[in-house]
Amino acid sequence: MIAIYPGSFDPITNGHLDLIERGAKLCDRLIVAVLRNQHKQPFFTAAERMEMLREVVGENPRIEVDSFDGLLVDYARRKQASIIIRGIRAISDYEYELQMALMNRRLCPSIETVFLMASEAYSFVSSKLVKEVFRLGGDVANMVPPSVEARLRERVPRGV
Repeated sequence: MIAIYPGSFDPITNGHLDLIERGAKLCDRLIVAVLRNQHKQPFFTAAERMEMLREVVGENPRIEVDSFDGLLVDYARRKQASIIIRGIRAISDYEYELQMALMNRRLCPSIETVFLMASEAYSFVSSKLVKEVFRLGGDVANMVPPSVEARLRERVPRGV
């Protein structure tokens, strides 16, 4: 059974990492798929985000890091995935994720979406919030892996 955990991962957070570890237990192979979206201006390129993911995931043969653009269900079909894993932090996430899951089901009924609740420790953490707190000089050490924090230090101006 192949599952896909898609996202922008800009940057990867400990919440993402928690969902990757938990999601990998639910399938034979988990593809962590970085969305390449030309309409957004990410801090890190898709290649950099994939590199960060590989650094923090390590050498787990059941986890693959990849990237995609276009429709998620088209990518899932190409990868022969039957499950899409999505994380839910709050009710506001659920409303958006439900809408996406129903659209994906309409487009490809054979692919199921599985929602994983965020662990309590990460229920408030988002990539956007991490970047904002970091930029303003706050401590994000408990929210991102150390290698990701080091990359943020290289990329993001602080105190702006």
